[in-house]
Amino acid sequence: MNTKWLAAGMSLALLCACGSSEEESNNASNNASNNASNNASNNTTGELHPAFAEFDEDNTDIYIEDGAVVIETNGLPNHPSPYWGEGEDLYEEPTELMASKMAGARIPGFDASATLRIPLTPTLADETTATALGSIGIAISGAAIFNDQEGNGPLGGGVVTGLDFTGAHIGPSVYHYHLEPLYLSDDDSSLIGVLTDGFFIYGRKCNSTGSYPTDLDASGGHTSVNQYSTEPEYHYHVINEIFLDDLYILFAGDLQGNVGSFDGVEAGGGMGGGMGGPPGG
Repeated sequence: MNTKWLAAGMSLALLCACGSSEEESNNASNNASNNASNNASNNTTGELHPAFAEFDEDNTDIYIEDGAVVIETNGLPNHPSPYWGEGEDLYEEPTELMASKMAGARIPGFDASATLRIPLTPTLADETTATALGSIGIAISGAAIFNDQEGNGPLGGGVVTGLDFTGAHIGPSVYHYHLEPLYLSDDDSSLIGVLTDGFFIYGRKCNSTGSYPTDLDASGGHTSVNQYSTEPEYHYHVINEIFLDDLYILFAGDLQGNVGSFDGVEAGGGMGGGMGGPPGG
């Protein structure tokens, strides 16, 4: 065999092999770059806080999008209430006094769905944000959290009489909590929900000590470990101060963090991107 032609053939084969290998490498590099670019544009990276596992999966859908936590809710509570209305599976008969003061609306008659977008990593703001009428957070049940105000002023005894056993009612079109929601937290450290600045709110006691915290700020917040984090983190509590009889306001202060956006029915909390709540709360 002619060794000159053999050498030339081997050189050509090596050249083709090298070219093919280089092309595959470039394709792999381009694919990786495109994937990274797609991930960056979607920005779904990160990890949800373990506390989000407590939210009702039937009533909420929670995921990460564009660097934020998105909570989609149907706005329905997952527990009994007279406001479900007779004939509903979760209907609970009211007391005679409650029945005389209850709002006329019932839960099945309204679409209370909403979407809350909050920071993936909440941070305390340089200035606090006053809450407004309407939703200022979402409870683990899926229902809305309101502050201590009604359309005509602070929550009063007449309105309180018409609240159900979880300190909630409908006004005018969304079922929402004003008081410590006893089906979710009853004089304990249980998680209640998350507010529009991304910080969680717990019951009157703190898991870190098993007792009522004594270092709360004006909004009922402080920094400590809890049942979902071994690292100290800021969070709110229902303040252990009686509002009326044996009732406690759920949240009455300013939001201490940088707020996100709340799109949906009766959004409140002093931020853009949502609909302000109409009079009545």
